[in-house]
Amino acid sequence: MIKQFNIIAMVAIAAIVLVSCTNEAPKAGAAISGTPAQKHVPVPASAGTSTPKKGDQVPNNLVCMVNDAYMGKQQLEVPFEGKLYYGCCEMCKERIPNDAKVRMAVDPHTLKKVDKATAYIVLIGDQDEVAYFENKDNYDAFLKASQ
Repeated sequence: MIKQFNIIAMVAIAAIVLVSCTNEAPKAGAAISGTPAQKHVPVPASAGTSTPKKGDQVPNNLVCMVNDAYMGKQQLEVPFEGKLYYGCCEMCKERIPNDAKVRMAVDPHTLKKVDKATAYIVLIGDQDEVAYFENKDNYDAFLKASQ
């Protein structure tokens, strides 16, 4: 009974977070001049379609870094300390510069903190969840260790 309640509570919290983010498209002219160019990772050819599948690297600019979710379309750019982060809504845009926890993740292979702006991002879940790796080598080692 308690286990079912915990699952229901987690689903409710996830729903609230996702509903609070309206997934708005970026406004025209939202680019900030003077910020360094960021590397945008193209969707890998191995995906075979425009929709990546579980295990594929996804472009940073298509990920809401607050919700840790692949959104499938360009997210709002949030420049902070010379790096570019991405969020799906105004709440995310406000939270990224003010909350260091949403700018960082833990590399599942090394368990070291990694900056989401420079991470190698991989689609890992059926509900578009992503994981952040320090680099492709760490991701490859993670896959090898999990086999």
